[in-house]
Amino acid sequence: MGEYGKVTQATKSAAKLLVECLEAQGTDRIFTVPGESFLAVLDALHGQSAIETVICRQEGGAAFMACADGAMSAAGDALRPGIAFVTRGPGATNASIGVHVAMQDSQPMILFVGDVARPMRDREGFQEINFEAFFGPIAKWTARIDDPNRVAEYVSRAYSIAVNGRPGPVVLALPEDMLCDEVAENLTPRPATVRTPQAVCPDAMQALFGMIANAASPIAIIGGAGWNTKARLGFQQFAERIGLPVATAFRRQDAIDPTSPVYAGNLGYGPNPKLIDRVKNADLVLAVGARLGEATTDGYEVLTLEHPDQTLIHVHPDPNEIGRVYRTDMGLSCSVDEFAEAASLWEDATIIPFDAGADAHREWEEWATYSPSDAPPALDMAACVTAMRSVLPEDSIICNGAGNFAGWWHRYWRYSGYPSQLAPTAGAMGYGVPASIAAALRYPDRTVVAVAGDGDFLMNGQELATAEQYGVNLLVLVVDNGAYGTIRMHQEREYPARVSGTQLSNPDFAMLGASFGGWSATANTTDEFVEALDEAKGRSGLRLIHMKIDVEQLAASGATVNGLRAR
Repeated sequence: MGEYGKVTQATKSAAKLLVECLEAQGTDRIFTVPGESFLAVLDALHGQSAIETVICRQEGGAAFMACADGAMSAAGDALRPGIAFVTRGPGATNASIGVHVAMQDSQPMILFVGDVARPMRDREGFQEINFEAFFGPIAKWTARIDDPNRVAEYVSRAYSIAVNGRPGPVVLALPEDMLCDEVAENLTPRPATVRTPQAVCPDAMQALFGMIANAASPIAIIGGAGWNTKARLGFQQFAERIGLPVATAFRRQDAIDPTSPVYAGNLGYGPNPKLIDRVKNADLVLAVGARLGEATTDGYEVLTLEHPDQTLIHVHPDPNEIGRVYRTDMGLSCSVDEFAEAASLWEDATIIPFDAGADAHREWEEWATYSPSDAPPALDMAACVTAMRSVLPEDSIICNGAGNFAGWWHRYWRYSGYPSQLAPTAGAMGYGVPASIAAALRYPDRTVVAVAGDGDFLMNGQELATAEQYGVNLLVLVVDNGAYGTIRMHQEREYPARVSGTQLSNPDFAMLGASFGGWSATANTTDEFVEALDEAKGRSGLRLIHMKIDVEQLAASGATVNGLRAR
């Protein structure tokens, strides 16, 4: 009872309602670097057991973990966004790299940003940023919750936008005073968001199969927005039934089982030249889920924008993507898993199975199989990846950031499980270690490997402290050539022998790994790597192998410094 006998309504904080909304949406883990701007949320998380709070060491790392966590949800029953909480100003700008990756990679995530109090807005207060303007160009939706009574509405909308259509990032700003406002105790979360079905048009499917039946040399390019286990299985069944060669888009190599007799390899940087010829010579290209971005198409050259003498069928959940860049002969806006299932069940007697699928698969196996050279380098990267395949489980999850070092895994590793490849199509350095921590937390029974270059590793290597704090099982491989190797390769191509701005002076990465509490070793030769890998396999927890290679060994394609200079 209140003053003069009036009934006092029970209340709770807006922050508590926010946490209830996260739980109602099925969130079981968030990644954060704490800030005073959302202390009320941290307090609301205290004492509850439904949501695990993972404390990170830099906001970029926290955002990358959320990216990866959202991407991995595609293997489950429902696509769910990864969740990160950061503070205003420096925290938000650090985390923006994860928002950019989530957008370009079509990964569902929500970034909650603690913001200045409402009375302080538009005064350029302490660490103030206009988040709608800042994140607007790189997020699907950016908003600010000023009214505590609308928390459930905004959170529900954020989850819906993040997972529907082309998945992507949402940013919600949380004024710190709003989080402390009281709302009615009986104000409850909205029900969990369910992804809206995007069915396939039967008439369009009939026309599509007719176009395939009339093709002489078709090829499919798959992986991307909304790809999941259902899409993987369904599309593989469809492609194998008609002998359709299947290439994966850049860093989407787990979109199909590599043992499939129609798998043709991956597009992107350093692909099989025979696959490039096959795409260029195809008379029909079926793109499913892929945006056909710059990396996948090598600067829009492998498949040209107008693609004369080629028919392009583009299947994508976002209608705005179809015809946006490429002239499209036929577009289907639908969920890629719905399309894949429909294609696997569709019967069309007019299609005579193609021999091209088996031919393309043989070409890929030849390209992706290690063949020792007469004078191999002391530490032969191709041999090391091949050795990993004989020691580690087939469904191991390989996580990497950006750099030429990743090309050896893209070429020689087999991404057999799903998910088994966490790698940014946006080409962001520093992604591998945080992503691997998210993977190790999400799949504690699977082998998780973080692969990083020396420059790449030091952008988020501090997250090894997070790995150790949460006791994850994680193998980290640091490929050290004392250079920003990818840029050095381009530099040698454009300005031979004029090395500038690409040399690196590195720490002893093995000692650094040990300082975080992990087991570590250094490998200067292939044999030393194999020995270290064998010992690491028998251990648990954090393990790091420092792989020291010569900068001469620039790329999996065989590019070398001397070779580029000789051109």
